[in-house]
Amino acid sequence: MKENNEDIFDSTILLVFLLKWKKPLILLCVIAAVVSSAISLIIEEKYKSVVVMFPAATNSLSKALIAESNGGKYDVMSFGEEEQAEQMLQVLNSDHIRTRICKKYNLLKHYDIDENDEYKNTQLAEQYSSNIGFRRTKFQSVEITVMDISPDTAAIIANDISYLLDTVMNRMQKQRAVKALKIVEAEYKELEDFMNVMNDSLTVLRKLGVNDYESQVEMYTQEAAKAIASGNQRGADAIAEKMKILSEHGSAYMQLSQTIEFQTEHLANLRLKYKEASVDATAEIPYKFVVNSAFRAEKKSYPVRWLIVVVSTFSSFIFGILMIIGVENYRQLKAQGKL
Repeated sequence: MKENNEDIFDSTILLVFLLKWKKPLILLCVIAAVVSSAISLIIEEKYKSVVVMFPAATNSLSKALIAESNGGKYDVMSFGEEEQAEQMLQVLNSDHIRTRICKKYNLLKHYDIDENDEYKNTQLAEQYSSNIGFRRTKFQSVEITVMDISPDTAAIIANDISYLLDTVMNRMQKQRAVKALKIVEAEYKELEDFMNVMNDSLTVLRKLGVNDYESQVEMYTQEAAKAIASGNQRGADAIAEKMKILSEHGSAYMQLSQTIEFQTEHLANLRLKYKEASVDATAEIPYKFVVNSAFRAEKKSYPVRWLIVVVSTFSSFIFGILMIIGVENYRQLKAQGKL
C-alpha cells in the first residue's frame, strides 16, 4: 500500500510540475515545431532509386563451359553466395567505379562543390558516400541505393553503376587472364614444336625401314630361320641386313615412340588449358543477375518532414524539462545557502 501511495505521490508531483511550467513548455514546443518545420522546408528534397542484384556463382566462363574437371561444380546460371556478394561489394566501393561515375555525371558541379576549393575531392567523396550506398541483404543479394535531388539522375546513376560492375570486373579478370594466356600459349607452342621435331625424326627412321621395332624383330627372326632352313642364303643375308638396321636404330625408335606417346597426352591437356585461357581472356560475361533495375521515383524519400518536426518538438520538450529541473534545483540550493 505504501508503494502505491509513493507512485501516486510521484505522479502527482510530476503533474503539478508540468502544470506549473506548462506555459514555458508549450511555448518552447511551439517554437521548436515552427523552427523545425521551417528548416524541413529548406532542406532539399531527394529521390531514391534502388537496384537489386545477385552475384554469379563463378567468374570463370571456361570453368563452367569447357573444363573437363568441372564435374558439375560450376554452373554459369547459378547464383553466388556470401563470398561472391562480398567481392561484389568491394568492387562497387572501389575507386574505379566512383571515379567513372563522378567524371561521367560531373558530380563536382552537380553537388555544387567549388572546383577551386582546396578540399574539393574530400567534399566530393563525402557527398558521394552520403548519396550512394551499397549493402548486402539477408538473401545474399546486393543493393545499390542512390539518393539525388533529381529522380531521373538517381535512377540513371544506379543503373549505370550496375553496368559498370561488369566492365570493371571483366577488366580486372582480363588483366590476369591475358597474362595466363601468354604463358599457356608459349608452353603450348614450345611443346608443339618439340612434337613436330620428334615426329620428323620418327619419319626418318620409318623411311629407313624401322616401323614397329618389336613386331619387326619377331617377324625377321622367323623369316631368317625359314631362309636358313630352306638353304636360301641370299634371303638370309637380306634379312640380316634389315636386322642390322633395326639394331642400329631400334633403341632410338623405341625412345622416340615412348616420348611421343607421353607428350601427346600432355599436349592434349595443354590444348584444353589454352582453350580455357583464350575464353577467359576474350569473353565478356555478366557477373551478376539483376533482379530489379532502378526506375524514376514518383515521390521524394528525403526529408521526412513530419518526423523531423515530431523529433525536434519532443527533444525540445525533454530539453525544456531538464533545464527547468536544473533551474529549480539551483534555486533550492541557493535558498538553503548551499551555493
